[in-house]
Amino acid sequence: MRSSKVLQKLRSGGFASCIKINISNAQVVELAARSGFDCIWVDQEHCAPDWQVLNSQVWAAKAYDADLLVRVPRGSYSDLVRPLEMDATGIMVPHIMSLQDAAGVVHMTRFHPLGRRPIDGGNADGGYTNMDFQEYLATANRERFVILQIEDPEPLKDLDAIAQLEGYDMLFFGPGDFSQGIGAPGNFSHPELLEARKKVAAAARRYGKFAGTTGSIDHLDAFKEMGYQFVSVGADVVGLSGYFQGLSTRIHASGTSTAKGNEAYK
Repeated sequence: MRSSKVLQKLRSGGFASCIKINISNAQVVELAARSGFDCIWVDQEHCAPDWQVLNSQVWAAKAYDADLLVRVPRGSYSDLVRPLEMDATGIMVPHIMSLQDAAGVVHMTRFHPLGRRPIDGGNADGGYTNMDFQEYLATANRERFVILQIEDPEPLKDLDAIAQLEGYDMLFFGPGDFSQGIGAPGNFSHPELLEARKKVAAAARRYGKFAGTTGSIDHLDAFKEMGYQFVSVGADVVGLSGYFQGLSTRIHASGTSTAKGNEAYK
């Protein structure tokens, strides 16, 4: 089982880079991975990669020694563990709403003694039964990360208790849905949101967890100062949209048709 680059960096006190991929395509993951990102975040909550596409995205990331993070949908335990069995390096579970909710995730996604994740061992993460059974369980618990996403105001009342919970690696603050939850959609400078972002980082670090978030690269230094060691900056669709719009704008701004241009050569 490949070791996690993200966990290696974070456990040594370093910083891990991440970018989000919305396009359900392995080549885009490959481009991001070979560009030097530590982690590639793909999404099953809001996007639609089927299992074959996700499988190829895992391979693409591993080919360039990058971690693949899958934000899973909230469903059955199979929705949570299947990406891990495909050898994704980590999963992020959205909308953790309480201590009980967080404990349930740990129970479903960690092997003994931390939880009761269903055991197979015959898939990619277990080397298709070619890993020693006990080594497989221990390595999966150590080298595969579980992220709990705090993106609603409701779990803040349990934040310290959630941060103390054993068996997961990171608290991840999601500003988008949090802004909606406080009645200020898209206002990322709202005082309540800014305070919550600081609280999540502080709680994570206070109890030995890593802190992650997403936001503009222009705010990266500020996130680091808050204690965030893992930040997702940008997305494939943002980059492509800017590139396409820039080209289109330049083309249409020229204001010279081909026919008129040819007059100069007569």
